[in-house]
Amino acid sequence: MAKAILGRKLGITQVFDEEGRLIPVTAIEAGPCQVIQVKTPERDGYAAIQLGFGPVRAKRVKKPMAGHFARHGVQPRRWLREVRLEEAGSYASGQELTVGLFSKGDRVDVTGVSKGKGFQGVIKRHGFRRGPMSHGSKYHRRVGSLGASTYPARVFKGRGMPGHMGARRATVQNLEVVRVEPDRNLLLLKGSVPGAKGALLMIRSTRKMIPARA
Repeated sequence: MAKAILGRKLGITQVFDEEGRLIPVTAIEAGPCQVIQVKTPERDGYAAIQLGFGPVRAKRVKKPMAGHFARHGVQPRRWLREVRLEEAGSYASGQELTVGLFSKGDRVDVTGVSKGKGFQGVIKRHGFRRGPMSHGSKYHRRVGSLGASTYPARVFKGRGMPGHMGARRATVQNLEVVRVEPDRNLLLLKGSVPGAKGALLMIRSTRKMIPARA
């Protein structure tokens, strides 16, 4: 059965396994989440659940959203995210989901918004190599030739250029669950996940198993 939960990134740390090997992990405060709405193919055309995470004062909720929460008989939540699940019919509005859904050794996909890095050049943004750094070259970290002349007299689509970097939705697949602490709503995942500290994350069962490297 597919599993999903919302959480906040707390930061990175390290733990040791039973054999004394150091494992870099990302700590996530996962849940508790509440099922706000259940969508079905018969009524909505697809199966999904809407999850709510994070408490919020009722007076800070706008009237349309307040009516949405009241209609489904649930408390207001700061963040709402929809997750498509084939087994959505097995959930019910008001049901609480905790980090106990997952267990050590599970594989998950984590989706978040990557750190914003502002306007960057092609070396940082695309990994271009720099030019000679000698005094007379006058070509150090610039874009360089764009490859267009009289024909085709344009820049091809997809050409690496300076521009805004980061602050985009990103997903890291097939991360291993190293530890689950239900009493602290804590989930430790091996490796890094998108976003800064405090960023909202969606954790769900992996869709594509990738064999671990030896």
